[in-house]
Amino acid sequence: MDTLARTKVKDLLKMPAGADVLAKGWVRTKRGNKQIKFIALNDGSTINNIQVVADMSVFDEELMKRITTGASLKVTGKLVESVGSGQAVEIQASGIEVYGECDPMRYPLQKKDTSLEYLRSVAHMRLRTNTFGAVLRIRHAMAFAIHKFFNDKGFVYLNTPLITESDAEGAGDMFQVTTMNLENVPKHNGKVDFSKDFFGKKTSLTVSGQLEGELGATAVGEIYTFGPTFRAENSNTPRHLAEFWMIEPEMAFYELEDNMVLAEEFVKYLVQYALDNCMDDLQFLNDKYDDGLIERLRSVLGIAFQRVTYTEAVDILEAAVKNGRQFEYSVHWGTDFQSEHERYLVEEHFRKPVILIDFPKDIKAFYMKQNEDGRTVRGMDVLFPKIGEIIGGSEREASLEKLEQRIEELGMSRKNLEWYIDTRRFGTVPHSGFGLGFERLLLFVTGMANIRDVIPFPRTPKNAEF
Repeated sequence: MDTLARTKVKDLLKMPAGADVLAKGWVRTKRGNKQIKFIALNDGSTINNIQVVADMSVFDEELMKRITTGASLKVTGKLVESVGSGQAVEIQASGIEVYGECDPMRYPLQKKDTSLEYLRSVAHMRLRTNTFGAVLRIRHAMAFAIHKFFNDKGFVYLNTPLITESDAEGAGDMFQVTTMNLENVPKHNGKVDFSKDFFGKKTSLTVSGQLEGELGATAVGEIYTFGPTFRAENSNTPRHLAEFWMIEPEMAFYELEDNMVLAEEFVKYLVQYALDNCMDDLQFLNDKYDDGLIERLRSVLGIAFQRVTYTEAVDILEAAVKNGRQFEYSVHWGTDFQSEHERYLVEEHFRKPVILIDFPKDIKAFYMKQNEDGRTVRGMDVLFPKIGEIIGGSEREASLEKLEQRIEELGMSRKNLEWYIDTRRFGTVPHSGFGLGFERLLLFVTGMANIRDVIPFPRTPKNAEF
């Protein structure tokens, strides 16, 4: 048993010189000569390495041959002031034990500047790189901050089901859940007999916890969900995943204005938390991938997000086209904005985050509250630079009559929605909510360009490894 307690690298780097210490981690690099070796050790607790100095009068050359990039070590020694630049302290090693060797001929992370495309091909190893260590620590910090934000506001964390019979969005393909033998599917009158399936009905993986979240909001006032959701869209783009995480607050007695205030406060809180708690990792990503990252994060703080109606935004985009701005997709009243339209509004026209409201009802979900004009609904999209839409939400339709009418207009089956309609039958209230795609948030906070690089194990079309 170790007589010394292990100290993590992030804590070692903050300690004053003089103490006897025990460190454990993986070798990033090794250099030196016949008299002295310098080993960069990292244990994942920080982007920074601790330098281990090994005097070759103390250590065997054969031991040093076993210490290669990727090998894992236990190091004991004294924490001393560093004579080199880049760190205040280093470890003067008195003992080194190799936990696990790493064959330098086979280890896939040898190159200093390995492309992200290559790392996706060795995704089981990419988490060990500086880049993905930084992304994972930021991802953790953002998850913690999300729970803290809502907890401090008195929201209740609600766990909504991953397996559902309803399609909350009314759009997008869903992944079916079944235990039936697909080589011998039971049928009745020529159709699949789902009564023989595990749940006795057709079920799928959820695309959203919103509808169930509304049940929670109309019981305890304010709830939020935070969990995985699934979309079976065949979209091989840098912005789409088949499995991703969503944060979905639902609030009783919130109207559209309250919803916008909460959404703006929420994302500003998360950005501020990242700047306050993840600066080493942000600085690394800023220096390596996106030299405007930290400046862009700071730019969303201390300003009011621009609020603009969908109709006003269409006018702005049409005027831009008349003035020579070219878009790949045409825009007119009634079309759903593409990312290029959203980014133009944010990055070129207003030069700040934008909250779009009052969308045509025909391009939005059935549950959104209808405005008095009969053409638009009280939807709300928050648009961010480089990302486009980062939050989508709305005030929900509180009127039983209007909700039933909209379901009928869209030809939706009421069979699976009666439980949802009950929230309007029994004590209906004004209520609102929104959804924040966790990975979309992480794209903004990390500056990464591909959504597959902000989730540990991406699920995309033809890709479900590990």
